[in-house]
Amino acid sequence: MSEGVASVQLVLGDEELLIERAVAGISARVRAAAADAVPVDRLRAGDASTAELAELLSPSLFAEERLIILESAAEAGKDAVAVITAAAADPPVGAVLVVLHSGGGRAKALAPALQKAGAEVHNCAKLTKAAERVEFVRGEFRTAGARVSGDVVQVMLEAVGSDLRELAAACSQLASDTGGKIDVAAVRRYYSGRAEVTGFDVAELAVAGDRPGAMEALRWANDRGVPHVLLADALADSVHTIARVGSAGRGDPFKLAQHLGMPPWKVKKAQAQARGWSSATIGSALQVVAALNADVKGGAADASYALEHALTQILDLHTAS
Repeated sequence: MSEGVASVQLVLGDEELLIERAVAGISARVRAAAADAVPVDRLRAGDASTAELAELLSPSLFAEERLIILESAAEAGKDAVAVITAAAADPPVGAVLVVLHSGGGRAKALAPALQKAGAEVHNCAKLTKAAERVEFVRGEFRTAGARVSGDVVQVMLEAVGSDLRELAAACSQLASDTGGKIDVAAVRRYYSGRAEVTGFDVAELAVAGDRPGAMEALRWANDRGVPHVLLADALADSVHTIARVGSAGRGDPFKLAQHLGMPPWKVKKAQAQARGWSSATIGSALQVVAALNADVKGGAADASYALEHALTQILDLHTAS
């Protein structure tokens, strides 16, 4: 085992960019701790035979340091899972075992078994919540040496979209081209031509009561393959934010931001949006987005219809306010 690196590493989730970064990070740590070059063995556990896995995971003659990467572990068969679990419980001397597991699949139980065995876990799940994507963009800018406002992050998401690889590349490029001095105008100048319809677009038009705009944005989002769960999440985030800010009163956005744990720009925007809602209608809207959340996660036979129906209900409620 390389000094300072756990013998078993579990890369858990199915977001490709995060998986690539996790594996690259582990590899760099192993190489940095090793005295000599570290050989890498890579095998798809879901396709490998038990014999192939057993041979790969068996101790080497001289206990050389090596990196073993098992891909598609969630699709491994019962016998293969047993071999991997046994190896994780008693790793070959000098080896670091990296298991890539989606978290589901027929070998779903393998992931918690590896965690129980003491594996170091790297969370690589898809970012389905608006707040997670906001934090991702903020982190990308931070890594690139740029500090940005909440408005910049929001406009970046609206302009570039929800694909993490595209967002990462855009943040890096923008930070490089501007010398780290990034404002909203810079984002729009660089990426206005690449804008796609996002859940944020649909949600903002809906809570503002713009029926034609919201319905058109939803159609564009569906046509471009924006996941239903992201659209539902953005709508829920807007409604919940209006409810929280509206119930807090009309105070100073900066003071309210501290009290509510939100950035001031978001509080200010929600205060303006809240003028189109009453406590009764926003209460009903909260029920709508709660039901929609269940619908897009398997509760409805047709998630597209559920989204359109929920959007219509939100727009009707805004009209009634």
